[in-house]
Amino acid sequence: MSEMGIKRTELADLGEFGVIKRLTSNITISNMTSIKGVGDDAAVIERNKTEHTLLSTDMLVEGVHFDLGYVPLKHLGYKAVVVNVSDICAMNGQAEQITVSLALSNRFSMEAIEELYEGMIMACDHYNVDLVGGDTTSSSSGLVISISVLGSVPVDRVTYRNTAKEKDLLVVTGDLGAAYMGLQILEREKSVFEEAPTVQPDLAGHDYILARQLRPEARQDVVQALTDLDLIPTSMIDISDGLASELFHLTTQSNLGCMLYEAKIPIDESTYNAARDFDLDPTLCALSGGEDYELLFTISAEEYSKVENNPLFTTIGYMTDKEHGQQMTTKDGQVFPLEAQGWQHLKSSAASSDE
Repeated sequence: MSEMGIKRTELADLGEFGVIKRLTSNITISNMTSIKGVGDDAAVIERNKTEHTLLSTDMLVEGVHFDLGYVPLKHLGYKAVVVNVSDICAMNGQAEQITVSLALSNRFSMEAIEELYEGMIMACDHYNVDLVGGDTTSSSSGLVISISVLGSVPVDRVTYRNTAKEKDLLVVTGDLGAAYMGLQILEREKSVFEEAPTVQPDLAGHDYILARQLRPEARQDVVQALTDLDLIPTSMIDISDGLASELFHLTTQSNLGCMLYEAKIPIDESTYNAARDFDLDPTLCALSGGEDYELLFTISAEEYSKVENNPLFTTIGYMTDKEHGQQMTTKDGQVFPLEAQGWQHLKSSAASSDE
């Protein structure tokens, strides 16, 4: 209790999932056109009898989500758009328009903001998205970027987080953990520079993982591939906070558990080697690293032939009943409960796992 007798709840005590639940548990939808509100990658709004509108928003804050000490403004602009397009992909839809709002401190020049916008426009061109408006205001604490995205999805193809079924297969695109290891390389070289400004950064051999951190791509190609395969996932989410957290979203909202196989988690060789160089567990980097923006989805076992041997997809487990919880079978055959890290930093988690 505080001195005034009012209970203060610390955000860290609730964790990411607890905060979201606390803020949204009393929200109700009253408009008939609001098909899906809080609780998914994007809101779903009725457009017409054949298509729904998708709406999502994301905020990037300097010092929290990015460090301009090593992130080029053009790359930051590109990534800011990708983060939002990825939310639309996670609903099995196509992004169409964005609005951009910026809060700027006076240390930014016009030329710097033009560089940021150049990256945004490059991403818009790549994903065929129109930048249609926004807002600009002043900031006393650096740069804040807020982007809202509108998209569309056929009514019969919209995919939610809460519609997985028991025995559905868990499928992931691409590989995981690379963006986190790219961040570790950048943070390491920043520390070296701060101690010895004349030393050149050692980035050789890390092109792939650095690109995954600085300039990720939304998996719009996967949405098209799913259409071409006549495959509609039973649930789907994008991997922004790490595989474990996204699995918790799918299982919790679908009222299920899951079994994940460590040996099946796709990890690129460069990610694996970099993790070992940093004395980190590559699997933990994939589970908790975040910012890969791959897609995690479920399909019925009867649809397995549509993803089998397709290089876009890896089957990594299956959905179980709720009582089994979220579990992982390790490479040596042991079964452990998964933990969603939320706002906990990966390094502290890695340290605690060795105790």
